[in-house]
Amino acid sequence: MGPQDQPDYVNAVAEIASSLAPMALLSRLQKIEHLRGRNRDGGRWTARTLDLDILLIGNEIIQMPDLLVPHPGIKEREFVLYPLHEIAPDLQFPCGNSLKSVLKKVSRNGLFVIEKEIKWGKELK
Repeated sequence: MGPQDQPDYVNAVAEIASSLAPMALLSRLQKIEHLRGRNRDGGRWTARTLDLDILLIGNEIIQMPDLLVPHPGIKEREFVLYPLHEIAPDLQFPCGNSLKSVLKKVSRNGLFVIEKEIKWGKELK
């Protein structure tokens, strides 16, 4: 998905707990992007300062004009799948496929880990 000639970038996956409804969560994430300098000028797949996506919400399938969950490209993007495997190796997608089975079909394409641990007052493992 998207052009292959973009500059290098750092990608990460995080699991969060939220009491927000899906559209409210999307709105909050887009506000954070805006506060960090993201300009949504209508261009798709362009370089950006920050891109926060909702990949999954449990086993929910959401099909709304502004929100598709699971994220439409989740099973094709090595930069999502490999970090996701680090935090949820036994994950099952809502369709029933396992993350492990999907990873067998997706090359790393030069993807590499730059850090295993991040320190924000305490070490995360």
